[in-house]
Amino acid sequence: MSALLRPSAWFEEMREDDVPAVMAVERRIYAFPWTGGNFRDSIHAGYACRLYRDAEGLIGYSVATVAAGEAHILNLSVAAERQRMGNGARLLAHMIGLARAQRAASVFLEVRPSNEAALNLYRGCGFRRIGMRRGYYPGASVREDALVLALEL
Repeated sequence: MSALLRPSAWFEEMREDDVPAVMAVERRIYAFPWTGGNFRDSIHAGYACRLYRDAEGLIGYSVATVAAGEAHILNLSVAAERQRMGNGARLLAHMIGLARAQRAASVFLEVRPSNEAALNLYRGCGFRRIGMRRGYYPGASVREDALVLALEL
């Protein structure tokens, strides 16, 4: 008798019924989270919406668009209790692989300058700063700028 073994962690497409679990993580890690509507709209628009799971549950998720030879990672998040274990790097590598498979020449993303862990992850994967968007992110009292990063594939 042969048994099919599931890998220790795997990627799968996000479906609309996954949004409540995604929102539970989103609300825990961000002061200004995406809405359930943002995720549902991304799914319905055909964006690359991926979950990263293991037997214990949801590790993280990401949303990206790929068009005209460019990919744009809109959201890449790892559950708080699963951070600093290499999960962000694995999720990012998966999304870069999706961009390559769709023949994107570049991957872009925005990140808060205050998010040092994310900046270290992106720089470690070869992203470089190409610009800044003033007042891009909501904040408690003032809006925060976004660094625009790019990776040439």
